[in-house]
Order: sequence, then C-alpha cells, then structure tokens
Amino acid sequence: MRLYINDLGILSAAGNNGGEMLHHLQAGDRSGLVRTDEYSPHQAVYLGAVQAELPEIGEKYSIYDCRNNQLLLAASCQIKATVNRMIKNYGVDRIGVVIGTSTSGVRNTELALAEVARGRPKPQKFHYKQQQFAGGADFLASVLGLKGPAYAISTACSSSGRAFASARRLIALGLCDAVIVGGADSLCRFTVCGFEALESLSAGLCKPFGPHRDGINLSEAVSLFVLSKDEGPVLLQGIGASSDAYHFSAPDPTGSAVIAAMEMALADAQMRPEQIDYINMHGTATPLNDAMESKAIMQVFGDTVAVSSTKGMTGHALGAAAALELGICWLLLTQRDEQGLLIPNINGDGLDRTLPALNFVKPGQTLGRRIKQCQSNSFAFGGNNISIIISHV
Repeated sequence: MRLYINDLGILSAAGNNGGEMLHHLQAGDRSGLVRTDEYSPHQAVYLGAVQAELPEIGEKYSIYDCRNNQLLLAASCQIKATVNRMIKNYGVDRIGVVIGTSTSGVRNTELALAEVARGRPKPQKFHYKQQQFAGGADFLASVLGLKGPAYAISTACSSSGRAFASARRLIALGLCDAVIVGGADSLCRFTVCGFEALESLSAGLCKPFGPHRDGINLSEAVSLFVLSKDEGPVLLQGIGASSDAYHFSAPDPTGSAVIAAMEMALADAQMRPEQIDYINMHGTATPLNDAMESKAIMQVFGDTVAVSSTKGMTGHALGAAAALELGICWLLLTQRDEQGLLIPNINGDGLDRTLPALNFVKPGQTLGRRIKQCQSNSFAFGGNNISIIISHV
C-alpha cells in the first residue's frame, strides 16, 4: 500500500511557514533562538518561540483555548484546502486525526494555579481540556468537522513520529482513508524548569555535535501533514520503531535500539543505506546523545550520507520535534532545486573530533542533484526511538 504526504502546515522558531523556514534553515540562521527569562524567572535561557500572530480560538471552542491549540489551528489553516479536498473525496467519517505532544496546554494550568496561589479564583476561561493530551486532536477534529478516530500520542520526544506510525496503521486497517497527523508543543515553565533541574539546558546557544556541547535549547513548534492514499508530492516509505528502556533520561551508549530503528525503517522502505540522500539527526547537543547517535549512524550508513541536526536553529521542540524535522525533510524534497541545497549543521562550535567523522553538512553544501530520499531520527526519554523515511515522488 502506497501512502502519500499530500500537504504540510508548519511553524517554528525558524519560520512561520514552510518557505520561510526552509530559507532560514538553509542559510544557517539561528536568530529564532532568543535569551529570555519568561519561563524561568530566576535565570534567562535560550528558547525558541513561534513569532507568528496566532489565530484566536472563538467562544464556541473556548474549552480548548490555549497556545498549543492556537499553534495547531495556525498550521491547519495552511493545509485547509487539502483537507477540504479529502473531505470531498472521502467524507468526514473517513478522516482521522493523530497528534503527538508532550505538554499540550500545560501553560494554561500553570497560569491558573498561579492565580489560585495568589488567593484569586481560577480564570473563568480555564478548562482541564486545555492541558489534556488528547485535547489538541479533539479540537482539530471539531474545528475541521472530522468524525474519524481522533487521539494523541505522548512518548516524549518521539511522540509526533509515533503518531505517524499510528496514522499509517489507521489507513492500513481500513479505518480511515486520510489522516491529519503531526504534533505540537508549546513552551511552559514546567518544561523549562524540569530540564533545568536535569542540568540538560545549554548555558548558551546549543552546539549539536560540537566539542563544547552542554545541552539543549528548548523550543515550541507545530507540524501537521495530510497522509492519504491520494497521490501526492511525497511518499511515506518506511518507519522503524524500537524501545530499549535503558534509562529514564540517558541513551544507551551502544545505540543498539537506535540502530534497530534505522535498519527497520530501511527494511520497511525496501532501501539500502546508500539510497538515503540526507539524514536529519536527532542531534540534541547533549554529550551522551550526540556520541551515541553519531556512532550508530556510522555503523549503519558509513561516512558518506549527508547529515545534520537542525536543532541548532529550531531548538528542541520535544513532542513536536519528530514532526517538525520530518516536515523539514518534506520541504527539502519538495523544493524546486535541481542542485539539492541541504541544511547545514549549525552549532557555532565546529565539530567534536572525538566523534565518528560523518558527512556533516556545511553551509551552502548541495547534493549536486535533486534530493530524493530523506530519513529523520527522533529518540525519547526511556529509550523510545523512531526513524522515518520519505521520498520525492
């Protein structure tokens, strides 16, 4: 069964739509990562916030009114014409929604509890559904008028990649003909302070695969796709998933489960490693992840495939990261560039020479032809791994 990714709606700290984002990423622009104390009043840190003016959520959907759902609404507006075409072709009962997230609208709960702590009543518009994991999927289904299955996946940083596996399964089982799939995560104090407590935040701009890498820059993003059997510009080729349960927050240094996920995706796509043109690495800029992932990629692909981490420009969008980075691959595949301009590994730090010498993309580097196949990796706390391959049709 051939499944196509027909359309993409995307916003991140690197841009408010696909064209804008690809331009900034290919140029190596880090300006979306800004130092702020908005979510950690005791210490300013670098974060990546979406700068677009987001659409308002009307009174009819007020129980869903939170920034996370505003992000989803903004992305859905970019794909509305394609969604309407799917509704016309298949009907509202045959279209599902699967969203990956790790925080949903927790920020609204933080603000509500802060009011209570000051001895004031909770804000009148506050509702638990604003932070509920499945709230975003329910909201999108309601706004778009869809009646198919609608639910959320939450597996930390692999959430929106796992959503893709789930969406594909819905179509393969005959439950849906099309699925709106992707992820969204918005910034909140809980996340920023939590990662700060884990000593996982960078003291400055993050440095993926740099010799002085010291942690991540958290960010927010949304990326929504239309997945269907209708022929489209990009083909979903393969998905590989694994879980090693090695440690709550640290990766297995052997990378065995990560290797299994990448190899599973290749087998599912019926491809050889040398057929992949570009790999968007998980590349968190933490010492352990980057060491593990670079060794795993060297073992599976060798040192010739073009690789980079885009987190040096977008930050780490947690539950939305997998969909964001798959969206970046979709943009590379659909760009009208016969020379295949790639996205560089930007870290302001050079490369760690103690790591395997992979083909990290340099600014201005091209493939020399159109990009045909991309693979995107996302690894989560608890050893939950996902690797996805997509191709230009």
